[in-house]
Amino acid sequence: MTQMTQEEIMANTKIVVQGLEALKNEHNSILNGLSAGSLELTVSAVERAQLAVQAAAHNAEASVLNERQCLVQKSLDMIELGLGEAQVMMALASHLQIVEAEKQKLRTQVRRLCQENAWLRDELANTQQKLQSSEQAVAQLEEEKKHLEFMASVRKYDQDVMDESQSESKQDKPKSDDPVVDLFPDDDTEERNNMSPTPPSQFAQQVNAGYEIPARLRTLHNLVIQYASQGRYEVAVPLCKQALEDLEKTSGHDHPDVATMLNILALVYRDQNKYKEAANLLNDALAIREKTLGENHPAVAATLNNLAVLYGKRGKYRDAEPLCKRALEIREKVLGKDHPDVAKQLNNLALLCQNQGKYEEVERYYQRALEIYESKLGPDDPNVAKTKNNLASCYLKQGKYKEAEILYKQVLTRAHEKEFGTIDGKVS
Repeated sequence: MTQMTQEEIMANTKIVVQGLEALKNEHNSILNGLSAGSLELTVSAVERAQLAVQAAAHNAEASVLNERQCLVQKSLDMIELGLGEAQVMMALASHLQIVEAEKQKLRTQVRRLCQENAWLRDELANTQQKLQSSEQAVAQLEEEKKHLEFMASVRKYDQDVMDESQSESKQDKPKSDDPVVDLFPDDDTEERNNMSPTPPSQFAQQVNAGYEIPARLRTLHNLVIQYASQGRYEVAVPLCKQALEDLEKTSGHDHPDVATMLNILALVYRDQNKYKEAANLLNDALAIREKTLGENHPAVAATLNNLAVLYGKRGKYRDAEPLCKRALEIREKVLGKDHPDVAKQLNNLALLCQNQGKYEEVERYYQRALEIYESKLGPDDPNVAKTKNNLASCYLKQGKYKEAEILYKQVLTRAHEKEFGTIDGKVS
């Protein structure tokens, strides 16, 4: 037999109820008839009570009627029970229908809530991504803000130092807004020391040993620097070229003075972004100095550094790195490993390595330069702050935010102390 559906069960139950109702009515009729027959027999027995012979027969017939009446009553009770069960089934079926309707309604609500939850999850994921991006942007902006504040303090230090140096010296220094020049400091000061007739220290005398710069060349150099700092290259370049022609006529091309003028003219060309012409002049000056002064002369190191700076400005970091390393070796050999000029060369070499992603070497060079500056020039020297800033930038590029934060805090704390004269909580 196939399984009946709920609707079929309900229909069959209704039919059964109808049949049971009909059967109930029939049994009630039979039961009423049996009750009436039993009464008549009782009345007849009273009237004929005196008839002793027929009493037993009447009693037997009354017993049969009572037995039938009990059977009919029992059957009627069973019918009543069936009707009751059928009514219960119909009530349960009706209740189940209501429950099923509620169930379907709840299922619809569950599906709608699932869809809403899925949409809310997507919105939450998108919001979390936006929040994460915003937090990263805020963190980056905070780092940039710290960097800008640091650079502002460093520029103030540089301006203070420049004002002091200008008040103590009458020589003019060419200024440049090129950030690469700031990160790759040139050797104009060393060039001026080489051209000075009275070196300021005994070491400077050793550096200048080998040739003497004529007074006319020193005056010309100062004029070129002055015109270049004013942006008057149309005057500075012809002056250098005229001096080169005069020197080559009087002393020949392979002379240290010619190399000096070639180096000066190359720096002027570099400030004009004429890198090809500047590179040719620096290579020529390097060959002359190596030939006349020796491969380990400080002037050779200065030219190597200037040539490395030029390559760095053009993005040729691989070509610049060996030049910078050779200049470092010369300066370490001549000046000693703890000289500030060695630290400056280490800074240049670190920047070249940083542009190539050699961060381990960058950290090593900056840390060594920082040790030299702090030990030789003191913690308040501007070069200390610059080197810490460069090292912090290197840490940022590698995602080492804690190390960078420590350095930035050191720089800013030192700047605050210098600005307001507060050291260790005491007013100086």
